[in-house]
Amino acid sequence: MNVVLGLLLAVATTAVAVAVMLLVRRRAPEGSRFSDGDRASGVFGVIATGFSVLLGFIIFLAFTSYDQARTGAESEATIVAQQLQTAQFLPSDPAEELSGELICYARSVAGAEWEALDDGTLSERINPWSVELFRTIRTVEPTTTAEQSAYDRWMDQTAEREQARVDRVHGAQGLIPTPLWITLWIVCGVIFCFMLFFADRAEQAATQALLMGSVTLVITLLMLLLVFFDHPHGDGVGRLKPTAMERTLETVDQELVVAGIDVEVPCDEHGQP
Repeated sequence: MNVVLGLLLAVATTAVAVAVMLLVRRRAPEGSRFSDGDRASGVFGVIATGFSVLLGFIIFLAFTSYDQARTGAESEATIVAQQLQTAQFLPSDPAEELSGELICYARSVAGAEWEALDDGTLSERINPWSVELFRTIRTVEPTTTAEQSAYDRWMDQTAEREQARVDRVHGAQGLIPTPLWITLWIVCGVIFCFMLFFADRAEQAATQALLMGSVTLVITLLMLLLVFFDHPHGDGVGRLKPTAMERTLETVDQELVVAGIDVEVPCDEHGQP
């Protein structure tokens, strides 16, 4: 959901809530339907406070997961660049093959895999180039101390890269469980119905509209913020994008040219074989 659509939805929801409030106000008694307004306000305060604490805690956890996915994407991109350097200390034939497959892995992450994250279709699929990297590294037999050290370092970096990928994709299917969404929407409905009982035809229409509109707008914006954090990948302001991996690809191309290393890349620009 982009910013414009979110704002339009917030305005529309607020307008509907205000319209309902003004409609109920026409038949409401003077002083609202509560004979004791202070007691009703106290009950509403308990409901609103409980909702705000719950929603604030969920938003905090969702933001933590969002930040973890962002950090994972940056770490994964950094490790890919480091592995490309490590590969140059392995035997020449597998080194060239590993370098090409690493570039394809990066292109796949920034291309098809990120699109799958946006669509929510990545599921539990693995990156096919990680399989090719595993097959290639199995053929490596270090013969020197430098090659053995590079081989050990490669295996450590592979584990780090896979963990970073897990951090990046863990929020693709949504971070908030369905029962929690149901609870939040029920509480929103309770607050809305409770607000209607404050309808008072003795008050001005503008006052009643402000009463309902301010509460509805705040709740709607917070729920939209939660929806944003629940699906952090995709297009739009603030969403996670493959910027780090794209930057790594540009840096790798420059480094290969400067180092005079010619790598045959077995894939297209989108990481497809």
